Amino acid sequence: MSNDWVDVCIQEPLDAGELLSRLDDASVQGAWEDQGMVHLYWPEDQWSEDRLALLRLVVSDLAPSCGDVAVSVKQIPSQDWNEAWARSVQPLRIGRLVIRPSWEMITLDPDDIEIVLDPKQAFGTGHHATTRMLLMWLQQDIRGGEMVLDVGAGSAILAMAAVKLGAASAIGVEIDPAAVDCAREYVAQNGLNDQIDIVCGTLADLSQERRASADLVLANLDRQTVLNLADDLAGLAMQGARLVVSGILVEQQIEIIDHLSSLGLVCSERCEEEGWVAMKFLKPESCDGEG
Repeated sequence: MSNDWVDVCIQEPLDAGELLSRLDDASVQGAWEDQGMVHLYWPEDQWSEDRLALLRLVVSDLAPSCGDVAVSVKQIPSQDWNEAWARSVQPLRIGRLVIRPSWEMITLDPDDIEIVLDPKQAFGTGHHATTRMLLMWLQQDIRGGEMVLDVGAGSAILAMAAVKLGAASAIGVEIDPAAVDCAREYVAQNGLNDQIDIVCGTLADLSQERRASADLVLANLDRQTVLNLADDLAGLAMQGARLVVSGILVEQQIEIIDHLSSLGLVCSERCEEEGWVAMKFLKPESCDGEG
């Protein structure tokens, strides 16, 4: 498989989050705004003329008054893409959580919790709305001592945040070996090896005992993956775990709510940002006292 990347530059100051939301393309591995332009990154082997055509349609819809917006496409080696992405990542504050690359120093307030993350890939840095919503919720919902199961862990930022906020331990499950390697480096970089285990595989690869021990299940995935895993996720919630789902477009939420409701769960809370929605699910008798 090629390790090279395709850098697609849209020469119009569009909102990168809204552009990603409209594209709804899980193969996009990075998006950032730079001097009035937006850069999107695809692995070279997942780029196609069909994706370019769809991108042009979405761009024209977002900027109808601008006529034909210039879109350029170029191939870049993996190391150059990593360097370009790293340059775009600045310290990010989400509530009490401060996420920063190691080369960017920042003054912390007494209650701040710091996560050091040197981006090698563009997933899970906290900049995407789907991740931000869950990071805010974790600050409200971690009570202390939980075992957290992070399904589709990516960079493990959610698992790390949960533990730093007081969870006793976390298991991150991730199918992408490149993401697993990065996540394990991040966990070690933040001194959390004793509390976080990153597993390369699927939810089915975890033993029933490890799955059943979860108090909080995080599923920042996509519509189809949530539907594929719905039986397992609902099973964990029916055993008493709190289930939090993100990575869902606003227009997809009814389908997800209806499907998980058919499996016995209720949606107790939802949050919307930049065209994305996050939702909390519980078994019905667990709703009392939940905000």
